Amino acid sequence: MPKRVLTGQIVSDKGDKTVVVNVERKVKHALYGKIIRRSKKYHAHDEGNEYKQGETVRIEETAPISKLKTWKVIERVNTHATPERVELGGEEAAAGA
Repeated sequence: MPKRVLTGQIVSDKGDKTVVVNVERKVKHALYGKIIRRSKKYHAHDEGNEYKQGETVRIEETAPISKLKTWKVIERVNTHATPERVELGGEEAAAGA
């Protein structure tokens, strides 16, 4: 049976080797038909403590690791939500001034 894979944003990285991932999905309301957002938090295993709060990651279902952890982090998802700062150095700074 294939393992489920979900994408979400890390809301906490305070636990050792554990991150909490908020997965959001959109569903249609049964009666009114409006699209509403539903979210759920999953505890996922992060062996190297390499993922930080605010990052978007992909998680995969695994055999139970602990009481709450049955997911593990597979990879970072490349999102351009946070623009990187470009610092001007040497020649560029002199030319721009």
